[in-house]
Amino acid sequence: MPQQETELSVIDSPEAAAAGRPEEGNEAAIDPAAELPAPTAEESAAGPAEIVSRADFDRLKAERDQLVDRLARLQADFENARKRSERERAEFRDYATGSVVEQFLPVLDHFELALKATGSVEQLRSGVELIVKQMGEVLQKMQITPIPTVGEPFDPRVHEALGSVDRDDLPDQYVAEEIRRGYRLRDRLLRPAMVRVAHNPKQTAE
Repeated sequence: MPQQETELSVIDSPEAAAAGRPEEGNEAAIDPAAELPAPTAEESAAGPAEIVSRADFDRLKAERDQLVDRLARLQADFENARKRSERERAEFRDYATGSVVEQFLPVLDHFELALKATGSVEQLRSGVELIVKQMGEVLQKMQITPIPTVGEPFDPRVHEALGSVDRDDLPDQYVAEEIRRGYRLRDRLLRPAMVRVAHNPKQTAE
């Protein structure tokens, strides 16, 4: 059964409340039925009225205003913290990206010099090999290492097979050729190595 709500009537002072009550000596001469009007249907449904003083009403109103103000401040603090966190993440991403790019700029410079070179094919090849070596050193500083392939057992976790080749000089299901080098960052796989797997007819015949 739903609980009835209590109506609050505000009075200015306890004396005002006392003024509405009969004096002790005249209680017998007053007819309650004659003095009080009959309650309406809405008043009966709303329940009995509760009288509070003006001081209590002002105190409750002040407490409510304080809670509303505190809630607004907490919402503002949360919004400021969220924006500050997003800004810090963006700054960290920019810093990390700049740090990585800065290490590859010398490699790019050497590629541009190689394009301007007018030497022989062998000299150009030697220059490109030095650039590739330099890039490998940069990757090693970033703890990015290549995945071993040729001569290693085929591992579907780090190798992606693009076919097989007949080889009797390698054990069956070993990597025979590397098509594209794979890399890992520490223990995390960045991309698998594309390989061809050896098929040894001598072993399969046995």
